[in-house]
Amino acid sequence: MTRVLNDPDDFPAQAVAGLASAFPQHLKPVFGGVARATVTRPGKVALVVGGGSGHYPAFAGWVGQGFADGAVCGNIFSSPSGAQAYSVCKAADRGAGVLIGFGNYAGDVLQFGQAAERLKSEGIDTRCLLVTDDIASAGPDDLSRRRGIAGDLPTFKVTGAACEAGLGIDEVVEVFNRVNHRTRSFGVAFKGCTLPGADQPLFRVAEGRMGVGMGIHGEPGIHDADLGTADDLAQMLVDGLLADRPEDAGVRVVPIVNGLGDTKYEELFVIWNDIRRRLVEAGLEIVDPQVGEFVTSLDMAGLSLTLVWLDEVIEPLWLAPCDTPAYRRGAIGEVELDTAELSQQAEAVTVATPGSPVSQEVAGTVVGALDLMRSMLVERQDELGRLDSIAGDGDHGIG
Repeated sequence: MTRVLNDPDDFPAQAVAGLASAFPQHLKPVFGGVARATVTRPGKVALVVGGGSGHYPAFAGWVGQGFADGAVCGNIFSSPSGAQAYSVCKAADRGAGVLIGFGNYAGDVLQFGQAAERLKSEGIDTRCLLVTDDIASAGPDDLSRRRGIAGDLPTFKVTGAACEAGLGIDEVVEVFNRVNHRTRSFGVAFKGCTLPGADQPLFRVAEGRMGVGMGIHGEPGIHDADLGTADDLAQMLVDGLLADRPEDAGVRVVPIVNGLGDTKYEELFVIWNDIRRRLVEAGLEIVDPQVGEFVTSLDMAGLSLTLVWLDEVIEPLWLAPCDTPAYRRGAIGEVELDTAELSQQAEAVTVATPGSPVSQEVAGTVVGALDLMRSMLVERQDELGRLDSIAGDGDHGIG
């Protein structure tokens, strides 16, 4: 559970502010999230990533040269608002279009889609990129319904490198579709996560058991199973992913063992050794393995395995240099800080002409009803979160 906090409601905003002030050479704050602190050349396609908070280093930890141009940071496990996404995208735009990357969750699709429509109405070519790597959330015949989990890292890294290389927006979208199609993830949870200020986790797993197919928003998994040994777990994860390999996959793969926030690095290294052996036995060639915390879920205990099936397009972009607070590779070279300040306040809404007395009376009634609805939702947020983690996509959060 989260012990170091002030007001639980302000925890996400304070965490983002602290991240930006801790990495001033990489990030600067903007309303809705963070943007690059370094100068970015005009005419570059911008990649903005984002989603709910609680997943660090996703998403704000990936902003920097060679990776993302900005990150939109919502409430804990909740999609950002359309206004937040619009603000960050405007700050990141360099005149060649904006790509908004996020996991395939209902709230994110709605809010980022709203921001994209607003940007397009202003003449900014904007596309939404949905990551769909989680094999537990839908079958191989329904890839578009799958959730995005730890596959966010390789899909956004490769896409960001394509933007940095100077590709046009249509070409970058093709790269994203290519790497997203060739990325598969499968995860398990040993313990549920607890929202800041709450005294109970969103779900519990019995001792010696695990939730198979967990999500990253407090979803407990599609079924429970005995935990067994590290090698037993490695076999389940590897077999599950190999059974779902893309039809055009080769033999070169990037494996990513991802901790969810409360699983020790030593445990990740133990299971990696078993995963590595099983991948080699399956005839695969391992390229640049990654073991660590990349897409977390607050203090959830658990892990996931991601396989990225490489080809001649994906591999050099995956290996291309980048420099962000949480992920670095190679040497970027000299960079220049962008000293222009960005607004950290929401746009003010002004009314040019007051409404008629009748319309103002109706508005007052509507505001009163909305305030009552808000109070009822706050009183029942724990129960609503529990229901959504079972029946929905887990995109409930504190919001």
